[in-house]
Amino acid sequence: MTGHLSAAGPSQGANRANIGAPLGGSEPSPRASVGAASPRGPLREFWGYFRANHGAVAGLVFIVIILLTAALAPFIAPHAPDLTNSAVFLKPPAWQAGGSWSYPLGTDAIGRDILSRLIYGARLSLFIGIAVVALAIVVGIALGLIAGLFRGIVEIGIMRLMDVILTLPSLLLAIVIVAILGPGLMNAMLAVTVVVLPHYVRITRAAVIGELSKDYVTAARSTGASRMRLMLREVLPNCAAPLIVQASLGVSTAILDAAALGFLGLGAQPPASEWGTMLADAREFVLRAWWVVTFPGIAILVTVLAFNLFGDGLRDALDPKLKR
Repeated sequence: MTGHLSAAGPSQGANRANIGAPLGGSEPSPRASVGAASPRGPLREFWGYFRANHGAVAGLVFIVIILLTAALAPFIAPHAPDLTNSAVFLKPPAWQAGGSWSYPLGTDAIGRDILSRLIYGARLSLFIGIAVVALAIVVGIALGLIAGLFRGIVEIGIMRLMDVILTLPSLLLAIVIVAILGPGLMNAMLAVTVVVLPHYVRITRAAVIGELSKDYVTAARSTGASRMRLMLREVLPNCAAPLIVQASLGVSTAILDAAALGFLGLGAQPPASEWGTMLADAREFVLRAWWVVTFPGIAILVTVLAFNLFGDGLRDALDPKLKR
């Protein structure tokens, strides 16, 4: 009996050791299990949600292309933007009869290369959009923080002023401001800044009011933090996501409004190669030379669409309510 039990003992011990072992016979390595359990970093998580939106990725690619084009304009433009040639007035694009590959997209009414003016115009239009948004963000954040933290008459005064600006048609308000200040690029940029300012003020105020009820703000107040510290170090960093999304969408709005003012003769003045100004110069030649209007219009359309798609992708990636 004893011999029988001792012979069976090792077999039973082996069976117990194999209980719970994987079917393949090999146990998972600790390194693999730790790597599988480790969470993704915030940047990788953001990129994962962002690249799921293919339109946003396409918009980002075009924005990078247009930025590189604007930065390398002196090297890739075939001609100077203001160089005129009396021998090639209203020359058609290269693929059309009478065209030349020296002027791939044709020339305007005074012999300037349209492709070169579009390339240099990208630099000017992007500068307008980025500068307007930067100024609007700085002023809008300041007013929004003040309205969110200092409630009462201060908040009422700031928000009612923003409501008055929002009730007016944006382009009409910009025209009135430029008419008062005088036509010019800087005045047009200031007018567009005033038009888009209320959006940043309202977003900042709403985010500040939402964050003030959080526990970390209460803890900072209990430690004696001043209002300035609450605004700049505690509340403002947590309001960045909606402001980033609005800024990406605001660049397209600024470019479009500046082009509209340029088309009306109130923005950048000739001979500046701004896309809206190019459209204004080509109005009387629409029926004779389609290319002088079509290509600047396409440049505005595609650039504005790219920034809108990029902004939509940022909103989907940064808003936790939209994450799937």
